[in-house]
Amino acid sequence: MKITPRKTLYAALLGLCALIAIAGVVAVLLIYPGTPGAAKSLAFKGYVLLPKGALLTVLDYMNVSDTSLFVTDVSTGSVYKIALHNQSLPSDRDLSVFSLEPAAHGVVIDPLTGLAYVSRSKANTVDIFDPASMKLMVRIPVADDPDGIFYDPFHKLVYVASGDAKVGTLIDPQVRSAIATIPLDGKPEFAVFDPQTNLMYQNLQDTNRVVAVDLEKKAVTQHWTLDQCRGPSGIAIDDTSRRLFIVCSGNSALVIFDLTKQRVVQSFPIGGGPDSVVFDGGLHRIYTTGRAGVLVVFQQDSPDGYHVIDSVKLHFGAHTLAVDPVTHFVYVGYASLLVRPRLAIFQPLP
Repeated sequence: MKITPRKTLYAALLGLCALIAIAGVVAVLLIYPGTPGAAKSLAFKGYVLLPKGALLTVLDYMNVSDTSLFVTDVSTGSVYKIALHNQSLPSDRDLSVFSLEPAAHGVVIDPLTGLAYVSRSKANTVDIFDPASMKLMVRIPVADDPDGIFYDPFHKLVYVASGDAKVGTLIDPQVRSAIATIPLDGKPEFAVFDPQTNLMYQNLQDTNRVVAVDLEKKAVTQHWTLDQCRGPSGIAIDDTSRRLFIVCSGNSALVIFDLTKQRVVQSFPIGGGPDSVVFDGGLHRIYTTGRAGVLVVFQQDSPDGYHVIDSVKLHFGAHTLAVDPVTHFVYVGYASLLVRPRLAIFQPLP
C-alpha cells in the first residue's frame, strides 16, 4: 500500500492528539487529589497543605524525628519541618521551611547534636542546618548526585549515597566534613542500618542487588542478587526477625529477604512504580507506595507469614511515606501540579 503525505500527516496528528490526551489525564490526576479510597486498616484524618512552590512539585524523602516530620521538596529545594501533636492534625502554624536551591532529596537528624543533614543533587552537597532556626550552618561537598542519607548510631556517622558516582560518602558530625568514600559498584537507592550487625544494607538499582556496607572498614563486605526484583528502590528492616523488605520499581513487587538464609524467600505484587517501604515494628505492618499512588498494607503474622490487609488508591505520584513510631500515624507525600503539595495523614485501625 502506498503511503501518501496526507496519510503521514493524518497519522502524525492522531499521535499528537493521543499525546495531548495522555498529558491531559496526567494533569487531571496531579491537580485533583480527591479523597483516598476506602480502607479497612486505616482511617484518613485529612491533609496537611505545604507551601506552593514550583509548577510541578515532587516530594521526596520523609523522616519522623521525635515530634517533628521532615519532608524534602525536589522541585524547589525546600525542606519542611512539621510539628506533630499526637492525635491532632498539624496546622499552618506548625510548619517551618529551610530553603536553598533544588534539588533536595534525603534528610536525616543527628540525635547527638540535634542538627539536620539534607542532600542536594544539583549542588552535589550535604547541607547541615539547625532545625530550631531552619538556617544553614555548613555546606559539605560530596560525590555527584547525592540522594539517600542515613545516620549510623553505632559509628556515629552520616552516610550519603550518590547515584551517578556510585559511591557512599561518610560524614563525621564532629568535624562536619566528609572523611571517606566507599565504592559501591552500582547505583545506590535507599539504605537501612542494621543495629545487630552494625552494617548498612544498600540497594543497588541498576544491578538488582543489595550489598552490606561496613562503615568501619569503609568497604562493601557482602553482596546478594535479588531474585524476582528489578530496580530495587525502598528498603526497610525487621532486625528482630532478620528480614529486609525491599520494593522493586521495575516489576512492581515487594520482596522479603531473609538475612539468615541470605536470599529472597517471598515476593508479592504491589502498586506500580513502588518507591517507599516502611516497617512498623509495633503493629507488625509493612506499608508500600509508589508512582501509581497505591498504598499497600501488609500484616506480618510471623517472620515467614504475611498477608495484604489493604490496597488504598491515593493520588498519582504519591510515592513517599513515613510512619511515626509512637502514634503509628502514616504520612504520605503527594506530587502536585498547579496546586499546593500536600501530605495525607492516616491513623491505623485495630
